Amino acid sequence: MTVTTADPGTARRAELADFLRARRARLSPAEMGLPDGGRRRTPGLRREELAQLAGVGVTWYTWLEQGRAINVSTQVLDAVARALRLDPAEHQHLYRLAGGPTPPHLPRVDDATVPEQVRAVVAAMHPIGAMLVNERFDILWWNRTWETMVRTLYSAPCGHYNLLWCCFTDAEIRGRVENWESEAPRLVAAFRSAYVENLHDPQWRAFVQDLCARSPEFAQLWERHDVATAAAGHRVLRHPTAGRLAFSTVSLDVEDMPGCRIMACVPVDDHTRTAVLNLVEKDGH
Repeated sequence: MTVTTADPGTARRAELADFLRARRARLSPAEMGLPDGGRRRTPGLRREELAQLAGVGVTWYTWLEQGRAINVSTQVLDAVARALRLDPAEHQHLYRLAGGPTPPHLPRVDDATVPEQVRAVVAAMHPIGAMLVNERFDILWWNRTWETMVRTLYSAPCGHYNLLWCCFTDAEIRGRVENWESEAPRLVAAFRSAYVENLHDPQWRAFVQDLCARSPEFAQLWERHDVATAAAGHRVLRHPTAGRLAFSTVSLDVEDMPGCRIMACVPVDDHTRTAVLNLVEKDGH
């Protein structure tokens, strides 16, 4: 894991090296149509095999995977991406790590700078639970329904206003998410995609180090170097009084707040819809 260096270029290349090794390790010679070649010290393809599949020099690829400062063309990156069988999110991640065209750095946003009109939109989504998060999954704003759900779901809610921190460090919160085994890797992969744009920020590096230290599960998922977009999903929660609640999650980018999005939990069945309305009414807010 490489999160300590303060030099953005060095940090980015180290992250690239880790990512390439992790992606290479998940490919077997058999699935790539290559001979097994006897015992292997580490799982996955050898560097020379990957270089052969990508049509690039072994020395050049080795330097790339060692995090050396070398120039890389888009054609070569595309060839490496094809050889590693990267999906679209991983392919884009590779471009960013290799120093290709990247979006401008997004300014940090906290709850004190949430525009009034954005707060109004989040509030107006009631009775659908909604919250505003930034690219680090810090929770910046939320509506009445979301506040009620959090207060009635967890007897001791996490005081750290970050989705990742709360879920990975609080066993009670984690235990309420029925599909946690599929939700956890998706959250970490989406966070990893944003992390590469903030390698220069010591607060991001400190956040990863602290969370890895607090949560072995997060640390294990972080080492996988999976990346993904913050796409819609399905979330099932176990409420202590209302029972099983099923939601479809929707992520809406906020144009006036780059890097921020509104995450809404839309009930997918009548039981969930009625239960949420009853909880809000009973809560009396």
